[in-house]
Amino acid sequence: MEILLALLLGAAFGAALDRAGATSPDLIIGMLTLRVLHLAKAILLAIGVASVLMFAAQMAGLIEVGHMSVKAAYIGVFFGGALLGLGWAISGFCPGTGLASAATGRTDAAVFAVGGLAGAAAYMLTFPLFDGTWVLADLAGGKSTVGAVPGLDNPALLEGLRGDLVGIALGAVFVAAAFALPDRLTGGHAKMVPAR
Repeated sequence: MEILLALLLGAAFGAALDRAGATSPDLIIGMLTLRVLHLAKAILLAIGVASVLMFAAQMAGLIEVGHMSVKAAYIGVFFGGALLGLGWAISGFCPGTGLASAATGRTDAAVFAVGGLAGAAAYMLTFPLFDGTWVLADLAGGKSTVGAVPGLDNPALLEGLRGDLVGIALGAVFVAAAFALPDRLTGGHAKMVPAR
């Protein structure tokens, strides 16, 4: 049942990505070059609304804090993030949009997805070389949060600050930014194009 639910939710998310234009590499590159910002606005709105709802539901006792997963911060994450950003800028796909785009029949997205799987396999094979080195050493307490989240055992960077309130405030800032941003910051237009 869990796999079926995951497939249904994944398909719905992919359809939403396609509907928002996130499966078009030209629109994504348009966002990254600040020509077309409607995808950036959609991303900010989605993250902001999800953050507000999640932390508010957690404060109301509707979501158990134990279900939250805090990822560790280490040098490798920043290096991997830089590689992801570089690949995103070159290809016009990130892992989620690439898979959704491949599902629409784009061969360039299918090649991107295969490349992503090859990269993940390469990381798995080379992981023992980096395990225990400075590349994977924890930064800023490792699995820490900005503020203390009640019921979560992770250390907080700012002890006197409530993490759930920070999450709601940041979510509200993201929502406000989504509405405040113009459709583009520079001239020019990007449009959806068929698969190459």
